[in-house]
Amino acid sequence: MNSILLVSLLFVGISMLVSGVLKSRFNQYSQMPLLSGLTGREVAEKMLRENGIYDVKVISVDGFLTDHYNPLEKTVNLSPEVYNGNSIASAAIAAHECGHAVQHATAYSWLMIRSRLVPVVQFSSSIIQWVLLAGILMINTFPALLLGGIVLFALTTIFSVVTLPVEFDASNRALAWLERTNVTRGEEQTKAKDALKWAALTYVVAALASIATLVQYIMIFLGSRNRN
Repeated sequence: MNSILLVSLLFVGISMLVSGVLKSRFNQYSQMPLLSGLTGREVAEKMLRENGIYDVKVISVDGFLTDHYNPLEKTVNLSPEVYNGNSIASAAIAAHECGHAVQHATAYSWLMIRSRLVPVVQFSSSIIQWVLLAGILMINTFPALLLGGIVLFALTTIFSVVTLPVEFDASNRALAWLERTNVTRGEEQTKAKDALKWAALTYVVAALASIATLVQYIMIFLGSRNRN
């Protein structure tokens, strides 16, 4: 149990570091206006239109870095700073979220797999902590409970891993389009790439943390089996 706590603390620290750098980069690049003068909303609408997507709306949502694509409602949701901003950061994030819309429109395989996992992960996430805790407390009398918790946790880990190609592909689509259309030029493109790199690293850290924690639970389960 102590090893799980140590692993969790390690990745919490790494996650905080990456998130801190991401926020710093966003704040820095938010102060750099695009030469094209386009706002995040205009970038998003332009990218959707040029990819033949006309049934997705671009809307503003409250919060900081709350930007996301909603495949059910077909909306690109941009935070106020991104929606109204005409900066490098705004363009990069808006284009990234539209990258997900393009994935959806073209039935990108990894996005389809991720979408199918959503309801399963939502269910498992709501009970997994209690199942794992009970499983550890009852490991000597009812080891199958911990095994069930491990299976549930494995599903969330698979979801985290599948998320990686989805996020990297969305960024690649965004950066290719930004460069091709000259929405970002020269150093603007380099900074847009840097911003999306740090955003992607948050998902990498989350996936690694999930894998490491899953391995710890498996080791606890196998250890209890060996003692018996």
